[in-house]
Amino acid sequence: MPSINLLPWRQEQRKRRQKQFVFGSIGAVLLALLVTLVSHFWVSSMIDSQEQRNNLLRGEITQLDKKIEEIVALEEQKARMLARMEVIEKLQRSRPQVVQLFDQVVRTLPDGVYLTSVKQTDRKLEIIGVAQSSTRVSAFMRNIDASDTLSAPELKVIQTRKDNSPGAEFTLFAQLRAAEQPDEEGLKPAGGKPRVREASR
Repeated sequence: MPSINLLPWRQEQRKRRQKQFVFGSIGAVLLALLVTLVSHFWVSSMIDSQEQRNNLLRGEITQLDKKIEEIVALEEQKARMLARMEVIEKLQRSRPQVVQLFDQVVRTLPDGVYLTSVKQTDRKLEIIGVAQSSTRVSAFMRNIDASDTLSAPELKVIQTRKDNSPGAEFTLFAQLRAAEQPDEEGLKPAGGKPRVREASR
């Protein structure tokens, strides 16, 4: 006798579809997890690679900063050396000027005048001395104005000496003229032989 399946065929079909849906969902979830894991590992590897590059760049930047500091220190040292060389050159150039200056100061002294102090600040001279009279001081100032090295005499003060000895103490200022280039024979003092006098106070 033939067997007859009495179960509804629609119910079996529904169950079959439910199983397929469950298996499909589980497969989709597993596939999504797999894609997520692969993406995570790929992004992590990219981040690690970028971190290595950043560390390398930071190391290079640190070395460059050290080199820049060394260059700055060398530039400062170079500037100090150039400044010292400039001072030395100025001193070497001023040697003949100092000799010529003292020579001219001695030449401009008239009779009856002697100096107790000569102070130079840049191109300005402060001259302190003793003269027999104010006329001698005026003659000294005229000689300064006519000098090749000195100019612009300016009398600051003239007064009788504190110890009541003869003569008057004076203080005047003068300016150095612009230095001239020496000729091939060197610096030649102008005028005759300088007079050197000693005066007792």
